[in-house]
Amino acid sequence: MPSYRSLFRTPEFTPLFLAASAQTAAQTMGGLALGTLVYRATGSPLLSALSMFGPALAQVIGATFLLSGSDRLPPRTALSAIAAVFAVGTAFQAVPGLPPGVLLGVVLLLGLVAALGGGVRWGLLNEILTKDGYLPGRSLFNILNGLTQTVGFATGGLLLATISPRVCLLIAAGLYLTAALTLRLGLTTRPPRTTGRPSVAATWHTNAALWSSRPRRLTYLGLWLPNGLVVGCESLYVSYAPAAAGTLFACGAVGMLAGDVTVGRLLPPAVRAHLATPLLLLLAVPYLAFAAHPPLAVSLLCVTVASVGFGASLVQQERLMSLTPDALSGHALGLHSAGMLTMQGVSAAVAGSLAQVTSPATGMTVMAGASVAVTLGLALAGRAPARNTAVRVDAEA
Repeated sequence: MPSYRSLFRTPEFTPLFLAASAQTAAQTMGGLALGTLVYRATGSPLLSALSMFGPALAQVIGATFLLSGSDRLPPRTALSAIAAVFAVGTAFQAVPGLPPGVLLGVVLLLGLVAALGGGVRWGLLNEILTKDGYLPGRSLFNILNGLTQTVGFATGGLLLATISPRVCLLIAAGLYLTAALTLRLGLTTRPPRTTGRPSVAATWHTNAALWSSRPRRLTYLGLWLPNGLVVGCESLYVSYAPAAAGTLFACGAVGMLAGDVTVGRLLPPAVRAHLATPLLLLLAVPYLAFAAHPPLAVSLLCVTVASVGFGASLVQQERLMSLTPDALSGHALGLHSAGMLTMQGVSAAVAGSLAQVTSPATGMTVMAGASVAVTLGLALAGRAPARNTAVRVDAEA
């Protein structure tokens, strides 16, 4: 397996990595600033959760209509254009006096654009790296995500204590613009991985073909549901502990970093392949402690330990790639990303609604319990004998 250091000697990996770093920092700071802005204006846990995780709700629309572009658009042009759109949209959110409805509308539009970005980025990563390089490469991106979120949430929390959320949004817009320039100047011109024009029909056909295979279907459900339900818990940090939300997010990022390093570099393949279910249970079980309204120190520990379980996604993505033709890797990974983010957005809305009528602690406990139940159900389904009903998937789908 290639080392992390060797990945940076691969052409185009470094600019893609640096641009992702800037975009993650922008998303982290901008999301926290927007969630705080909306919560201060409305006092609503639901609207606060939707403002931070609402872009994910639009992912289902993108997965339905736009995802064929993941393998049918030139990667450099698509990725730089998406980052530029986010820069403009985030800067617009900083305009004073915008009602919450307009802010949420922009959030959903940006989420629609983001649905295409995941497939293009991860498909390009799969194309840049060798077969045995994808897992450490994706692990390194996840580590980057954890580190950047840790710094971003901590920095965002400090900035929000000294400057306005709108200034933080403008900083995030600048980071998105930096990412767009890095992608445009750092990547080379590559042709699309698959011939044909992006279309709704091509998106639907390939989605159906990918979904028709039972092993792929169970893998997708494992990637989407347990993870998404736990993100519903995270969406309540602001309303659960407004003064410590940034610290809670930062602790979660530290735990995620530890899980990605362990799964991506330290565990041998034979061990790693059997850890998806245990890691998904670890992801949810610590949140059940919030039913007892623990003190902040215990809450921070629970969040850190639970987030180690996000390493399960690396195991599941490795399995997904083993089940998918190379020419459709972008579409398959885009479907994973869009479905996961959609479930995260739905879970944020459900968790926010529960917190609205009960309490944030109750909402977190219920979402964690649902994640545990789903994980156990999928584990049982994976042991059942399968029938061969898969639709053929090929590069022309």
